Amino acid sequence: MILTYQGGASVKVQFGDITLSVNPISKDSKFKASRFGADVALVSINHEDFNGVDQASLGDRQAFAVTGPGEYEIKGVFIKGFKTESKYKGEERINTVYTVNLENMNLCFLGAISSKELPSEVAESIDDIDILFVPVGAEGSLSPADASKLAVNLEPKLIVPLYFDDKAALKAFLKEAGEEAQKPQDKLTIKKKDLEGREGDVVVLEPQA
Repeated sequence: MILTYQGGASVKVQFGDITLSVNPISKDSKFKASRFGADVALVSINHEDFNGVDQASLGDRQAFAVTGPGEYEIKGVFIKGFKTESKYKGEERINTVYTVNLENMNLCFLGAISSKELPSEVAESIDDIDILFVPVGAEGSLSPADASKLAVNLEPKLIVPLYFDDKAALKAFLKEAGEEAQKPQDKLTIKKKDLEGREGDVVVLEPQA
């Protein structure tokens, strides 16, 4: 599996012939949009920083859009969406937290969640997270301290902060996590066996858009 960070809350996930675009950035966003063909596009909130589904379609590869809570199976990819709340950019919004199972690994994308605690019914449905993607410092989303607390509580093997181009927020998050020595890398290439013995380790990805 290859994971690359596209800026904002956008992540590209590649496994074999399957490509996922998580929270693709719209052309209307202030963040730089990156266009590539994906099989599936996951959208956490209806905002131009997250809902650029057209940017996830290219040529013959047209992305199947998942835009809210529910259970989905697309091309052997198992996806669950859970309803939470967001105050992204100062507006009350529905935020969908997604879990994705690929190559026997469980990925969790928190979207633009604003609460440092998941609703109990959501928390009970999400366990054994291998890689957690957590928003850090975006307006109306989690502060670096709250992002660190939520990430620790969910007990993932790896934590990937999505820092919305805010290097100060990233620095504060890494300090909270005791991972100040972490240096950004262009991508994360990982297999299930690589997660053995990992407990809440932080991996910083450099935006590639």
